[in-house]
Amino acid sequence: MHGFRLDEVAVTRGPATLLARINACIPAGRCTAVMGASGAGKTTMLRLLSRLTEPTTGRVLLDGVPIAELDVLALRRRVGLVAQAPVLLADRVLDEVRVGRPDLPDDRAGELLARVGLAPRFATRATAELSGGEAQRLCLARSLAVEPEILLLDEPTSALDGPTATVIGALVHEHVSTGGTVVLVSHDHGLIGSVAERVLLLEHGHLVADRTA
Repeated sequence: MHGFRLDEVAVTRGPATLLARINACIPAGRCTAVMGASGAGKTTMLRLLSRLTEPTTGRVLLDGVPIAELDVLALRRRVGLVAQAPVLLADRVLDEVRVGRPDLPDDRAGELLARVGLAPRFATRATAELSGGEAQRLCLARSLAVEPEILLLDEPTSALDGPTATVIGALVHEHVSTGGTVVLVSHDHGLIGSVAERVLLLEHGHLVADRTA
């Protein structure tokens, strides 16, 4: 597996440049952190990798194939994006975990909730009752249910306290140790230091550093 490659990728919106001629490789089987100040282009990069945003110029490749040539549904099965602002699609927690896998058994759904630090009692709760941090972790469980090869995590600990945030670090380690790839956007330097092997640093849409963590 080769991972992602961005070739001369730029994203503009009217007069604003969100990303400017980015050239970068994101290797498979590792955790790569994307860092930078607010507005630097970090979330735009994650959206590019999942084809929620298309490049204005340049191209994004996955394993040497332009992702624009891949079937979108097939790509989404391979690439799971967990956004900073959770978007819940079902009324009940258990149904939310099953959004992408309607046939998922109850016990497997419970295992996924446990992996993201949610107790079994959450399975029957209404999603409208969840806190921001709980909803964030539920979206992660929903993504894990389809067994994605690649996880794109946008500020996954932003709504979590310290002890709960360690669950995310353990999950990233586990995903990478089994051959998966993680692209992590975070301001949590402790988390990045514990899980990332490479760091891409963005500044005003420009890639200013590409280094080992």
